[in-house]
Amino acid sequence: MHIPDGFLDVKTCAATGALGAASVAYSLRKARLSLSRSEVPKIALIGAFIFAAQMLNFPIGGATSGHFLGGTLAAILFGPSVAVIVMTSVLMIQALVFQDGGLTVLGANILCTGVIGIYTGYGFYRLGTALLRGRASSVVTFVAAWISIVTAAAGVAFLLAWSGTFPLDIALKAMVGWHSLIGIGEGLLTAMVVAYLTERKIAIEPAQTKGVPLT
Repeated sequence: MHIPDGFLDVKTCAATGALGAASVAYSLRKARLSLSRSEVPKIALIGAFIFAAQMLNFPIGGATSGHFLGGTLAAILFGPSVAVIVMTSVLMIQALVFQDGGLTVLGANILCTGVIGIYTGYGFYRLGTALLRGRASSVVTFVAAWISIVTAAAGVAFLLAWSGTFPLDIALKAMVGWHSLIGIGEGLLTAMVVAYLTERKIAIEPAQTKGVPLT
């Protein structure tokens, strides 16, 4: 789902760059006030897992590429603010070292695969777990991860259309259509990892914890 350089026009790059930077700044500030030092090694481990999983991608005709995201997984484990930071770090390394995704469109990639995907997926997860009161948690996790990748793909499609790169119907068909299928794998993998960690009480729901601020 990485957008390469040259796919977005100047206005879109500028607007998404500003929004992406603001989102990262907000996330850094919020994480600094609430994140415990003991969570850092776990975050690094999950970040490495997401990075490795995202390297397995394939081209999608009429748009960009398809791959696992992992934003909802990070958000469920560590909260959405930390998840945005993790996703931003992954995207920056991929763009700078592996040329996977462009630098001029980094803000757009952060906005779509980070902010949009993470907050829609995590929002559904919190709503679903609250309504079901913990029942069918694996199903809620699966659907949340599926929603996150589909909404992120839709965000990419709208940016491509806004830039005049592809007509909206073609971009939506390519991105949302393929990522609806990829989302099944995303949902299964996310549900399995969360269930495994929950069973062993390794992580889960750090948004409820109040650790020592990172300074």
